[in-house]
Amino acid sequence: MRTEGEAVSTDVPSVVASRAILDELMDLAERSEFSRLPDLFEGMHPSDIADLVASIPIEEHRIEVLKALPTEVASETLAEMEEDEHRAELLTGLEEQRGAELIQGLADDDAADLLGELEPRDRDRMLAALPTEEAGEIRDLLRYGEETAGGLMTTSLVSVSTGASAAQAISEIRKQGREVEDFYTVFVVDERNRLRGTVPLDDLILAEPSDAVASLVEPPVATVLPDTDQEEVGQLIGRYNLVSVPVVNPDGSLLGRITFDDVIDVIEAETTEDILRLAGVSDDEELKGGWFEAVRARLPWLVLNLATAALAASVILAFESTIEEVAFLAFLMPVIAALGGNTGTQALAVTIRRIAVGGGINASQFRVVGKEVLVGLLNGFVLGVLFAVFAYVWQDGDPRLGLVVLLAMWTNIIVAGFAGAMVPTVLHRLGVDPAVASSVFVHTFTDLIGFVMVLNLAAALLF
Repeated sequence: MRTEGEAVSTDVPSVVASRAILDELMDLAERSEFSRLPDLFEGMHPSDIADLVASIPIEEHRIEVLKALPTEVASETLAEMEEDEHRAELLTGLEEQRGAELIQGLADDDAADLLGELEPRDRDRMLAALPTEEAGEIRDLLRYGEETAGGLMTTSLVSVSTGASAAQAISEIRKQGREVEDFYTVFVVDERNRLRGTVPLDDLILAEPSDAVASLVEPPVATVLPDTDQEEVGQLIGRYNLVSVPVVNPDGSLLGRITFDDVIDVIEAETTEDILRLAGVSDDEELKGGWFEAVRARLPWLVLNLATAALAASVILAFESTIEEVAFLAFLMPVIAALGGNTGTQALAVTIRRIAVGGGINASQFRVVGKEVLVGLLNGFVLGVLFAVFAYVWQDGDPRLGLVVLLAMWTNIIVAGFAGAMVPTVLHRLGVDPAVASSVFVHTFTDLIGFVMVLNLAAALLF
């Protein structure tokens, strides 16, 4: 442990330093010397402390760490922990008074997220220990869905009236700003709390004290409703480079704001979800989960893939005699199917990413299908010619086999590009998440087309 005033060497790699701190933390926990923890964690970011606390294997020791830390540090540490690190269990393991203190130290949106992970009985117990007004604000936020704008927003914001002067607005900002953490935008509302826009702080400061706020208002770049999906919120903030976006009800009344730091977490979560789904893994599987959760999440998708793969391979049984006559076809089929699968995956990844970034279906989405067909047309011809030359040489100069390879490869890659772009586009238009089912459909389709083309062309041209 470093002594007071001792500097930490910048030459020590952070991984090594964290390992040393974790070892010391484990040692203190084993000896129940929790009073020394504030000194151990002095100067550390709550996110780093959260990682260390989550690494403690015994839950009782993790609870004792939260009891020993200063309230503000413990609150931020709990907020920085991931849901799959069992932070809800840690909160319920605390006495009601200590739990209420930690919740009060959080922003209302973070408090609502944390309490939303508790069982209803434990949630009510914690809310009952909070001041009535604060408990009411958190209950209001808990009404919204977890993955909606309402579930992300905080009601803590700075707003001024359109009827105020610049001097009055500055005075009101000073007053409200003491109660609001990290405000980036000053919202302007009318007498009915309907959002009229925002006002830049520099305009307020440079304005004459008697100037009306109404003359300085800038229209809001974007607003969202409480039930707007969190992914759409992230797209809006990224598209317009906003630091916060206001949440309004259908009448235009200002309900809260969503800040960019909350959206960063959303983008990470949504990207992880899409990557898992694209790979055929349910997002129910936590990245830090155990083997049982992994089996339960992946097995249904593997069963579905087994069924679709069997469907595609069943084509081979119908052409058993053809394969017996030309054994080289058994070599051709998996190669052509694999190239088609890779082409479909490329088109699929680009299209799903375009849909995610674009935020919807429009005419350009269907133009992408044409682009992928054109790409497949050119790539398929080149690959088909190369593989046809190989087959021609390998099979002692039989031009008919080379033609079979060329046409089958060419057709399959064109179809793969078409399917890889069309399937997710259509699924998205039908309201189905394209990352969930696209890969199963595309791979089955390309395998099926590849096998059918090779075997049908062989039967028609070689016999």
